[in-house]
Amino acid sequence: MKAVSELKVKIFGDGADLAGILELSRLPYIKGFTTNPTLMRKAGVGDYAEFAAEVLQHIKTQPVSFEVFADDEETMEAQAKHIAGWAKNVYVKIPVTNTKREPMYGLIRRLSHEGIQVNVTAMMTLEQVRDVGKALDGGAASNVSVFAGRVADTGRDPLPMMREAVEILRGNPKAELIWASPRELLNIFQADEIGCHIITVTNDILAKLKLVGKDLGEFSLDTVKMFHGDAEKAGYTLDVTAAARGAKSSKS
Repeated sequence: MKAVSELKVKIFGDGADLAGILELSRLPYIKGFTTNPTLMRKAGVGDYAEFAAEVLQHIKTQPVSFEVFADDEETMEAQAKHIAGWAKNVYVKIPVTNTKREPMYGLIRRLSHEGIQVNVTAMMTLEQVRDVGKALDGGAASNVSVFAGRVADTGRDPLPMMREAVEILRGNPKAELIWASPRELLNIFQADEIGCHIITVTNDILAKLKLVGKDLGEFSLDTVKMFHGDAEKAGYTLDVTAAARGAKSSKS
């Protein structure tokens, strides 16, 4: 098994907790950050622009993705250009479609070819990857976020899809594939194995990195100790003597 320092895939922190972002920024293996309106709402962010300004005050060189939240193409474009102006390391997240299922390929093409770094998000099909790849061809540096974790949530194995997505984008060196919404630490190593460029990872999954390479026998023992310790702390008891007497009585 590879050590984290040997991985070629770039690990991006995914979240909207400012303290957590700053903590991750000090780790050598964290190469960038992403967030979205849902994560920001869960984290209690009240002012979008104010939060972004706080993040960018500290994260000055690593790429950071902020998402538009309009639902029509014209307003999306205006928001994208506004967000792009916040800092040179900003990538603007554009959903692959709006809520009416209307593809945003034309907008993606315009923004990318105007020099705006875009992160095309919420993608879950190879057809979307192909169409987005065409739109980005010849444009600025970009990210293509395929939500492999959500694909897995439907009972489908995302690995073959992600492997093919790598091949689809191979002809566009400025477009980096993101394995988005991973569900377990193993996904980092899977992404690395297939040549995926980036994986976005939440703090709870990143916390498991300390387990990489851990002896499984020791891990088994640690688990037994955890169960035993938690039963003691909870004060659980069973009157096995009374149960034994009851069993004897029923037999007689």
